Amino acid sequence: MSEPVVIVGSGLAGYAVARELRKLDAEMPVLMLSADHGGFYSKPMLSNALSTGKMPESIVNGDAVQMGAQLKIAIRPHCRVAAIDQSNNTVILADEERIRYDSLVLALGADQIRLPLSGDGADEIFTVNDLDDYKNFRSALEGKRRVGIIGAGLIGCEFANDLAVAGYHVNVIDIGAQPLGRLLPPAAGEFLQRKLEAVGVVFHLNTATQSVDKIQDRFRLAFADGKAVESDLVLSSVGLRPRTQLAASAGIQVNRGIVVDRLLQTQSPRIYALGDCAEVAGKVLPFVMPITHAARALAATLAGNPTPVQYPAMPVMVKTPACPTVVSPPDFSIKGEWQVEANDEGVKAVYRDEAGRLLGFALLGAATKEKNNLTPQLSPILA
Repeated sequence: MSEPVVIVGSGLAGYAVARELRKLDAEMPVLMLSADHGGFYSKPMLSNALSTGKMPESIVNGDAVQMGAQLKIAIRPHCRVAAIDQSNNTVILADEERIRYDSLVLALGADQIRLPLSGDGADEIFTVNDLDDYKNFRSALEGKRRVGIIGAGLIGCEFANDLAVAGYHVNVIDIGAQPLGRLLPPAAGEFLQRKLEAVGVVFHLNTATQSVDKIQDRFRLAFADGKAVESDLVLSSVGLRPRTQLAASAGIQVNRGIVVDRLLQTQSPRIYALGDCAEVAGKVLPFVMPITHAARALAATLAGNPTPVQYPAMPVMVKTPACPTVVSPPDFSIKGEWQVEANDEGVKAVYRDEAGRLLGFALLGAATKEKNNLTPQLSPILA
Protein backbone atom coordinates (compact mmCIF):
# COMPACT_ATOMS: atom_id res chain seq x y z
CA MET A 1 0.00 0.00 0.00
CA SER A 2 1.62 3.24 -1.14
CA GLU A 3 -1.08 5.62 0.06
CA PRO A 4 -2.47 5.71 3.60
CA VAL A 5 -5.85 4.91 5.03
CA VAL A 6 -7.12 8.42 5.67
CA ILE A 7 -9.52 8.84 8.60
CA VAL A 8 -11.45 12.12 8.63
CA GLY A 9 -12.47 12.79 12.23
CA SER A 10 -10.80 12.29 15.61
CA GLY A 11 -13.80 11.44 17.74
CA LEU A 12 -14.59 8.06 19.24
CA ALA A 13 -15.35 6.53 15.82
CA GLY A 14 -12.14 7.70 14.18
CA TYR A 15 -9.94 6.59 17.04
CA ALA A 16 -11.77 3.28 17.39
CA VAL A 17 -11.03 2.40 13.76
CA ALA A 18 -7.37 3.37 14.14
CA ARG A 19 -7.00 1.34 17.32
CA GLU A 20 -8.70 -1.76 15.91
CA LEU A 21 -6.70 -1.51 12.68
CA ARG A 22 -3.44 -1.40 14.61
CA LYS A 23 -4.39 -4.64 16.36
CA LEU A 24 -4.55 -6.31 12.96
CA ASP A 25 -1.77 -4.56 11.05
CA ALA A 26 1.17 -2.82 12.70
CA GLU A 27 2.58 -1.31 9.51
CA MET A 28 -0.32 -0.05 7.41
CA PRO A 29 0.06 3.73 6.96
CA VAL A 30 -2.78 5.64 8.64
CA LEU A 31 -3.38 9.39 8.55
CA MET A 32 -6.01 11.01 10.77
CA LEU A 33 -7.25 14.48 9.82
CA SER A 34 -8.85 16.35 12.72
CA ALA A 35 -10.75 19.61 12.45
CA ASP A 36 -9.95 20.35 16.12
CA HIS A 37 -7.08 19.64 18.51
CA GLY A 38 -7.11 15.94 17.72
CA GLY A 39 -6.89 14.77 21.33
CA PHE A 40 -8.71 11.64 22.43
CA TYR A 41 -11.43 11.82 25.07
CA SER A 42 -14.73 10.19 25.89
CA LYS A 43 -17.48 12.52 24.69
CA PRO A 44 -20.14 10.84 26.90
CA MET A 45 -18.21 12.03 29.96
CA LEU A 46 -19.08 15.65 29.19
CA SER A 47 -22.66 15.39 30.44
CA ASN A 48 -21.71 14.27 33.96
CA ALA A 49 -18.32 15.95 34.47
CA LEU A 50 -19.60 18.50 37.02
CA SER A 51 -20.99 16.06 39.53
CA THR A 52 -18.00 13.74 39.15
CA GLY A 53 -15.61 16.61 39.84
CA LYS A 54 -13.85 16.54 36.47
CA MET A 55 -12.44 19.64 34.84
CA PRO A 56 -12.51 19.75 31.02
CA GLU A 57 -8.73 19.36 30.79
CA SER A 58 -8.78 16.16 32.85
CA ILE A 59 -11.16 14.46 30.42
CA VAL A 60 -8.52 14.26 27.68
CA ASN A 61 -6.71 10.92 27.71
CA GLY A 62 -4.01 11.96 25.25
CA ASP A 63 -3.25 14.85 22.91
CA ALA A 64 -2.61 14.41 19.17
CA VAL A 65 1.14 13.88 19.65
CA GLN A 66 0.65 11.28 22.37
CA MET A 67 -2.08 9.45 20.47
CA GLY A 68 -0.06 9.43 17.27
CA ALA A 69 2.88 7.87 19.07
CA GLN A 70 0.69 5.36 20.91
CA LEU A 71 -1.11 4.14 17.78
CA LYS A 72 1.77 4.68 15.35
CA ILE A 73 -0.33 6.84 13.06
CA ALA A 74 0.06 10.35 11.70
CA ILE A 75 -2.40 12.88 13.13
CA ARG A 76 -2.87 16.37 11.73
CA PRO A 77 -4.88 18.60 14.10
CA HIS A 78 -6.74 21.74 13.02
CA CYS A 79 -6.96 20.33 9.52
CA ARG A 80 -10.32 20.70 7.79
CA VAL A 81 -11.31 18.67 4.74
CA ALA A 82 -13.18 20.83 2.23
CA ALA A 83 -13.86 18.30 -0.54
CA ILE A 84 -13.39 14.75 -1.77
CA ASP A 85 -12.14 14.04 -5.30
CA GLN A 86 -13.27 10.46 -5.87
CA SER A 87 -11.81 10.19 -9.35
CA ASN A 88 -8.29 10.76 -8.00
CA ASN A 89 -8.73 9.16 -4.56
CA THR A 90 -7.91 12.50 -2.98
CA VAL A 91 -9.18 14.72 -0.20
CA ILE A 92 -8.80 18.47 -0.61
CA LEU A 93 -8.12 20.54 2.48
CA ALA A 94 -9.44 24.02 3.20
CA ASP A 95 -6.04 25.47 2.19
CA GLU A 96 -6.32 23.52 -1.12
CA GLU A 97 -3.65 20.96 -0.18
CA ARG A 98 -4.45 17.60 -1.76
CA ILE A 99 -3.89 14.29 0.06
CA ARG A 100 -4.22 10.93 -1.68
CA TYR A 101 -5.73 7.93 0.06
CA ASP A 102 -5.87 4.20 -0.47
CA SER A 103 -9.09 4.02 1.57
CA LEU A 104 -11.04 6.89 3.07
CA VAL A 105 -12.93 6.58 6.35
CA LEU A 106 -15.50 9.26 7.15
CA ALA A 107 -15.92 9.53 10.92
CA LEU A 108 -17.43 13.00 10.84
CA GLY A 109 -19.86 12.81 13.74
CA ALA A 110 -23.00 14.90 13.99
CA ASP A 111 -24.01 18.48 14.74
CA GLN A 112 -26.34 19.67 17.45
CA ILE A 113 -29.62 20.83 15.95
CA ARG A 114 -30.31 24.50 16.60
CA LEU A 115 -33.92 25.65 16.74
CA PRO A 116 -34.87 28.75 14.72
CA LEU A 117 -35.65 30.87 17.78
CA SER A 118 -36.28 34.59 17.73
CA GLY A 119 -34.95 37.11 20.23
CA ASP A 120 -31.70 38.99 20.75
CA GLY A 121 -30.37 36.25 23.03
CA ALA A 122 -30.84 33.36 20.61
CA ASP A 123 -27.30 33.63 19.25
CA GLU A 124 -25.87 33.22 22.76
CA ILE A 125 -27.46 29.82 23.39
CA PHE A 126 -24.88 27.14 24.13
CA THR A 127 -24.69 23.70 22.60
CA VAL A 128 -22.23 21.06 23.77
CA ASN A 129 -21.04 18.80 20.98
CA ASP A 130 -17.33 18.48 21.74
CA LEU A 131 -14.71 19.30 24.34
CA ASP A 132 -14.17 22.86 23.12
CA ASP A 133 -17.92 23.52 23.40
CA TYR A 134 -17.86 22.11 26.90
CA LYS A 135 -14.92 24.27 27.94
CA ASN A 136 -16.85 27.35 26.81
CA PHE A 137 -19.95 26.18 28.65
CA ARG A 138 -18.08 25.47 31.89
CA SER A 139 -16.37 28.85 31.70
CA ALA A 140 -19.71 30.59 31.25
CA LEU A 141 -21.14 28.71 34.25
CA GLU A 142 -18.77 30.43 36.67
CA GLY A 143 -20.73 32.73 38.96
CA LYS A 144 -24.09 31.62 37.52
CA ARG A 145 -26.92 29.86 39.34
CA ARG A 146 -29.80 29.36 36.89
CA VAL A 147 -29.60 27.28 33.71
CA GLY A 148 -32.31 26.76 31.12
CA ILE A 149 -32.11 23.58 29.03
CA ILE A 150 -34.13 23.31 25.82
CA GLY A 151 -34.79 19.63 25.21
CA ALA A 152 -35.63 16.75 27.58
CA GLY A 153 -34.03 13.99 25.56
CA LEU A 154 -31.15 11.82 26.67
CA ILE A 155 -28.44 14.51 26.69
CA GLY A 156 -30.78 17.17 28.09
CA CYS A 157 -31.73 14.94 31.00
CA GLU A 158 -28.12 13.98 31.69
CA PHE A 159 -27.02 17.61 31.80
CA ALA A 160 -30.05 18.52 33.94
CA ASN A 161 -29.14 15.84 36.49
CA ASP A 162 -25.49 16.88 36.49
CA LEU A 163 -26.20 20.59 36.91
CA ALA A 164 -28.90 20.14 39.56
CA VAL A 165 -26.70 17.88 41.70
CA ALA A 166 -23.93 20.47 41.39
CA GLY A 167 -26.24 23.08 42.91
CA TYR A 168 -27.68 24.88 39.90
CA HIS A 169 -31.35 25.74 39.47
CA VAL A 170 -32.34 23.98 36.27
CA ASN A 171 -35.39 24.54 34.05
CA VAL A 172 -35.95 21.98 31.29
CA ILE A 173 -38.30 22.84 28.44
CA ASP A 174 -39.61 20.29 25.96
CA ILE A 175 -42.47 20.03 23.47
CA GLY A 176 -43.15 16.45 24.59
CA ALA A 177 -45.34 15.26 27.42
CA GLN A 178 -42.46 13.60 29.30
CA PRO A 179 -38.68 13.40 29.43
CA LEU A 180 -37.06 10.84 27.12
CA GLY A 181 -40.28 10.75 25.15
CA ARG A 182 -38.72 8.82 22.24
CA LEU A 183 -37.31 6.09 24.46
CA LEU A 184 -39.70 5.55 27.37
CA PRO A 185 -43.37 4.65 27.76
CA PRO A 186 -45.42 7.22 29.74
CA ALA A 187 -45.16 5.50 33.14
CA ALA A 188 -41.39 5.32 32.86
CA GLY A 189 -41.17 8.93 31.71
CA GLU A 190 -43.22 10.04 34.69
CA PHE A 191 -40.98 8.06 37.06
CA LEU A 192 -37.85 9.67 35.60
CA GLN A 193 -39.45 13.10 35.86
CA ARG A 194 -40.28 12.64 39.54
CA LYS A 195 -36.75 11.48 40.36
CA LEU A 196 -35.14 14.41 38.57
CA GLU A 197 -37.58 16.83 40.19
CA ALA A 198 -36.51 15.43 43.55
CA VAL A 199 -32.96 16.72 42.95
CA GLY A 200 -34.23 20.13 41.88
CA VAL A 201 -34.94 19.96 38.14
CA VAL A 202 -38.04 21.92 37.07
CA PHE A 203 -39.78 20.64 33.92
CA HIS A 204 -41.89 22.65 31.51
CA LEU A 205 -43.44 19.98 29.28
CA ASN A 206 -45.84 20.24 26.35
CA THR A 207 -44.13 23.59 25.95
CA ALA A 208 -42.44 25.15 22.93
CA THR A 209 -39.76 27.80 23.36
CA GLN A 210 -40.45 30.66 20.96
CA SER A 211 -37.86 33.29 21.79
CA VAL A 212 -34.81 33.96 23.95
CA ASP A 213 -34.25 37.60 24.86
CA LYS A 214 -31.39 39.11 26.79
CA ILE A 215 -32.36 41.19 29.81
CA GLN A 216 -29.23 42.77 31.25
CA ASP A 217 -27.08 39.78 32.26
CA ARG A 218 -29.90 37.19 32.11
CA PHE A 219 -32.02 35.51 29.47
CA ARG A 220 -35.80 35.33 29.21
CA LEU A 221 -37.18 32.21 27.55
CA ALA A 222 -40.69 32.92 26.28
CA PHE A 223 -43.03 30.00 25.60
CA ALA A 224 -45.82 29.56 23.08
CA ASP A 225 -48.43 29.58 25.87
CA GLY A 226 -47.35 33.05 27.00
CA LYS A 227 -45.38 31.94 30.04
CA ALA A 228 -41.65 32.49 30.49
CA VAL A 229 -38.67 31.66 32.69
CA GLU A 230 -35.41 33.47 33.28
CA SER A 231 -31.95 31.90 33.31
CA ASP A 232 -28.36 33.02 33.59
CA LEU A 233 -27.50 30.96 30.53
CA VAL A 234 -29.26 28.62 28.10
CA LEU A 235 -28.20 25.22 26.80
CA SER A 236 -29.89 23.70 23.76
CA SER A 237 -30.02 19.92 23.48
CA VAL A 238 -32.76 19.01 21.03
CA GLY A 239 -31.02 16.33 18.99
CA LEU A 240 -28.27 15.54 16.53
CA ARG A 241 -28.01 15.84 12.75
CA PRO A 242 -25.44 13.60 11.02
CA ARG A 243 -22.73 15.51 9.16
CA THR A 244 -23.40 14.56 5.56
CA GLN A 245 -22.50 17.68 3.57
CA LEU A 246 -18.95 16.65 2.71
CA ALA A 247 -20.16 13.30 1.36
CA ALA A 248 -23.14 14.79 -0.46
CA SER A 249 -20.94 17.39 -2.17
CA ALA A 250 -18.76 14.56 -3.45
CA GLY A 251 -21.73 12.73 -4.94
CA ILE A 252 -21.86 10.09 -2.21
CA GLN A 253 -25.38 8.95 -1.37
CA VAL A 254 -26.86 10.38 1.81
CA ASN A 255 -30.24 9.96 3.45
CA ARG A 256 -30.58 10.55 7.18
CA GLY A 257 -26.85 9.82 7.32
CA ILE A 258 -24.12 8.82 4.87
CA VAL A 259 -25.55 5.66 3.33
CA VAL A 260 -23.35 2.58 3.83
CA ASP A 261 -23.87 -1.17 3.62
CA ARG A 262 -22.97 -3.82 6.17
CA LEU A 263 -19.29 -3.42 5.21
CA LEU A 264 -19.61 0.27 6.18
CA GLN A 265 -18.91 0.99 2.50
CA THR A 266 -20.54 3.77 0.50
CA GLN A 267 -21.36 3.21 -3.14
CA SER A 268 -17.75 4.27 -3.76
CA PRO A 269 -15.56 1.17 -3.21
CA ARG A 270 -12.74 3.04 -1.42
CA ILE A 271 -14.89 5.22 0.84
CA TYR A 272 -16.38 4.11 4.16
CA ALA A 273 -18.30 5.78 6.98
CA LEU A 274 -19.18 4.95 10.57
CA GLY A 275 -20.37 6.55 13.78
CA ASP A 276 -22.89 9.33 14.18
CA CYS A 277 -22.56 10.43 10.54
CA ALA A 278 -23.40 7.02 9.06
CA GLU A 279 -26.64 5.29 8.14
CA VAL A 280 -25.80 1.60 8.33
CA ALA A 281 -28.23 -0.66 6.49
CA GLY A 282 -30.92 1.95 7.09
CA LYS A 283 -30.11 2.53 10.76
CA VAL A 284 -28.67 5.63 12.43
CA LEU A 285 -27.49 4.68 15.93
CA PRO A 286 -25.76 7.60 17.71
CA PHE A 287 -24.50 5.58 20.67
CA VAL A 288 -21.14 4.22 21.82
CA MET A 289 -21.64 0.47 21.40
CA PRO A 290 -22.59 0.58 17.71
CA ILE A 291 -19.37 2.51 17.06
CA THR A 292 -17.35 -0.18 18.84
CA HIS A 293 -18.84 -2.98 16.74
CA ALA A 294 -18.61 -0.98 13.51
CA ALA A 295 -14.97 -0.06 14.11
CA ARG A 296 -13.99 -3.66 14.72
CA ALA A 297 -15.68 -4.84 11.52
CA LEU A 298 -14.32 -1.98 9.41
CA ALA A 299 -10.77 -2.51 10.63
CA ALA A 300 -10.95 -6.14 9.53
CA THR A 301 -12.23 -5.07 6.12
CA LEU A 302 -9.47 -2.48 5.71
CA ALA A 303 -6.91 -5.12 6.70
CA GLY A 304 -8.05 -7.32 3.83
CA ASN A 305 -10.74 -9.47 5.45
CA PRO A 306 -14.15 -8.10 4.36
CA THR A 307 -16.31 -8.31 7.48
CA PRO A 308 -19.97 -7.23 7.66
CA VAL A 309 -20.85 -5.39 10.84
CA GLN A 310 -23.08 -7.18 13.30
CA TYR A 311 -25.06 -5.31 15.92
CA PRO A 312 -26.16 -7.38 18.91
CA ALA A 313 -28.71 -6.03 21.35
CA MET A 314 -27.04 -2.92 22.78
CA PRO A 315 -28.80 -1.42 25.84
CA VAL A 316 -28.05 2.24 26.49
CA MET A 317 -27.12 3.41 29.98
CA VAL A 318 -28.57 6.87 30.66
CA LYS A 319 -26.30 8.87 32.96
CA THR A 320 -28.94 10.14 35.36
CA PRO A 321 -27.75 8.97 38.80
CA ALA A 322 -30.87 10.43 40.41
CA CYS A 323 -32.76 7.80 38.45
CA PRO A 324 -30.63 4.91 37.16
CA THR A 325 -31.98 4.13 33.70
CA VAL A 326 -31.12 1.59 31.01
CA VAL A 327 -32.97 1.41 27.71
CA SER A 328 -32.89 -0.96 24.77
CA PRO A 329 -34.93 1.05 22.26
CA PRO A 330 -37.37 -1.14 20.31
CA ASP A 331 -37.94 -0.91 16.59
CA PHE A 332 -41.33 0.78 16.67
CA SER A 333 -41.91 -0.07 13.00
CA ILE A 334 -42.70 -3.57 14.26
CA LYS A 335 -46.16 -3.64 15.76
CA GLY A 336 -46.10 -4.30 19.47
CA GLU A 337 -46.95 -2.84 22.85
CA TRP A 338 -45.34 -1.87 26.13
CA GLN A 339 -46.02 -4.05 29.15
CA VAL A 340 -45.27 -2.02 32.27
CA GLU A 341 -44.74 -2.90 35.93
CA ALA A 342 -44.26 0.15 38.14
CA ASN A 343 -43.93 0.87 41.84
CA ASP A 344 -42.21 3.41 44.06
CA GLU A 345 -38.85 1.69 43.61
CA GLY A 346 -38.69 1.48 39.85
CA VAL A 347 -40.26 0.73 36.49
CA LYS A 348 -39.86 -2.35 34.33
CA ALA A 349 -41.24 -1.87 30.83
CA VAL A 350 -40.85 -4.49 28.11
CA TYR A 351 -41.92 -4.05 24.48
CA ARG A 352 -43.18 -7.23 22.84
CA ASP A 353 -44.56 -7.92 19.39
CA GLU A 354 -47.81 -9.76 18.72
CA ALA A 355 -45.99 -13.09 18.91
CA GLY A 356 -44.63 -12.25 22.35
CA ARG A 357 -41.03 -11.70 21.25
CA LEU A 358 -39.06 -9.18 23.28
CA LEU A 359 -38.12 -6.24 21.05
CA GLY A 360 -36.91 -3.75 23.65
CA PHE A 361 -37.09 -2.62 27.25
CA ALA A 362 -36.81 0.33 29.60
CA LEU A 363 -35.63 -0.25 33.17
CA LEU A 364 -35.56 2.47 35.80
CA GLY A 365 -34.57 2.56 39.46
CA ALA A 366 -34.45 -0.83 41.14
CA ALA A 367 -35.62 -2.51 37.92
CA THR A 368 -32.23 -1.91 36.29
CA LYS A 369 -31.09 -5.14 37.95
CA GLU A 370 -33.16 -6.94 35.29
CA LYS A 371 -30.81 -5.83 32.50
CA ASN A 372 -28.63 -8.94 32.44
CA ASN A 373 -31.67 -11.23 32.42
CA LEU A 374 -33.50 -9.41 29.63
CA THR A 375 -30.67 -8.54 27.25
CA PRO A 376 -30.01 -12.14 26.09
CA GLN A 377 -33.69 -12.43 25.15
CA LEU A 378 -33.46 -9.60 22.65
CA SER A 379 -32.97 -10.24 18.96
CA PRO A 380 -29.81 -8.72 17.46
CA ILE A 381 -30.25 -5.41 15.66
CA LEU A 382 -28.16 -6.64 12.72
CA ALA A 383 -27.25 -10.32 12.73
